[in-house]
Amino acid sequence: MKSQRLKGQSAIVTGSSSGIGMAVAIELASEGAKVAINYSSSEKDAYEVVKTIEKDGGEAIAIKADVSREGDVKDMFKKTIATFGTVDILVNNAGIQKDASITEMTLEEWKLVLDINLTGQFLCSREAIKEYRKRGFTQNSCALGKIICMSSVHEIIPWSGHVNYSSSKGGVSMFMKSMAQEVGRDKIRVNAIAPGAIKTRINKATWETKEAEQKVLELIPYNRLGNTKDVAKVAVWLASDDSDYVHGTTIFVDGGMALYPGFVDNG
Repeated sequence: MKSQRLKGQSAIVTGSSSGIGMAVAIELASEGAKVAINYSSSEKDAYEVVKTIEKDGGEAIAIKADVSREGDVKDMFKKTIATFGTVDILVNNAGIQKDASITEMTLEEWKLVLDINLTGQFLCSREAIKEYRKRGFTQNSCALGKIICMSSVHEIIPWSGHVNYSSSKGGVSMFMKSMAQEVGRDKIRVNAIAPGAIKTRINKATWETKEAEQKVLELIPYNRLGNTKDVAKVAVWLASDDSDYVHGTTIFVDGGMALYPGFVDNG
């Protein structure tokens, strides 16, 4: 039996029809939060997540929205508030990769990744802050509201062949910190999670064979790949009052990947 740390609260988790977002949504719901499952194209998967949450006694809805579109984001918040009364927690999880060498990368590939991974977090956070300030404090949390930005170890680790993705995550880091500095006085808590190598469907090629997994493990001092629940548990903690004095920081969930393990033997 979960401790129900988020009972009486509602959350939006963007990009939560699969992968890390799905795990975060399910974990938030298991702690008592009502959750809006956001998707852009995977409607069937989104409703499967809703069914999973409802089967376990939780409450969830699925909402289609492209987080890079201002109108979609505004509508997503309106629908969530109309259903749950308010929004207490925002998890900015939606993100994509469009990989190419810099000379082969198109402007469209560059813009698409930045629009979803960075601008999407701006649009969603802006709406969340407006709702928090309009609604005021409730008895369900010490904070006025919580925002969790999903970043990546590549906010600090350069990644050849992925300049759009790593640039977007570097941007998320400074976006989160600047936003935290600005809204902290309102008691709106803003933090980020930076996952490392996490087993998801999108990166299955990097871990589905023993040889491929061993190559990735060379980058991880803790010597195991992460799973989506590793990230979800941290998201729940950041959304709860257990972390009420944690603000403007990034938690790396990476098994030590950010320690630059190539230098373990003095370089």
